[in-house]
Amino acid sequence: MKTSFYGNITRNYTGKEVLLGCMVLVDQYTFMFIGLVNNNQQLYTHLQASGFILIFKPTVQYFNNGKRTVKGNVDAELVLHAAATEYPNYEKAIIISGDGDFACLIDFLDKNNKLLHVITPSHNYSKLLKPFSKYIIEVDQLKNWLNTK
Repeated sequence: MKTSFYGNITRNYTGKEVLLGCMVLVDQYTFMFIGLVNNNQQLYTHLQASGFILIFKPTVQYFNNGKRTVKGNVDAELVLHAAATEYPNYEKAIIISGDGDFACLIDFLDKNNKLLHVITPSHNYSKLLKPFSKYIIEVDQLKNWLNTK
């Protein structure tokens, strides 16, 4: 099975893909926190069939310089699930994001010995995550290994 990593959701899936903003609970479940867009049902069905448990967030739509943007802020849901809702149900978490907004969650998980890894989309992740460098794996480090699976 090929696994690819993307910063944006696409419709071309060739197996289980990991997207930014999702959280993987090791040996338990794979949660994906995702904005709900009406015309993406095929994508959601594919993700669920691939084993993801989807946690939907309502989206907002706006136009900036004539360009349509759809945004679903999923940060709070990811933090809530990792630090409270699912906290007793897993031993270690892998956070897939380079966003500094998750620094407090990563710190919390680290202090409670619940953090396994932080997978970032590139070497350009937030400076707020630098104190956790021992946990950080850049996705480029995984691409060759994942493409052989």
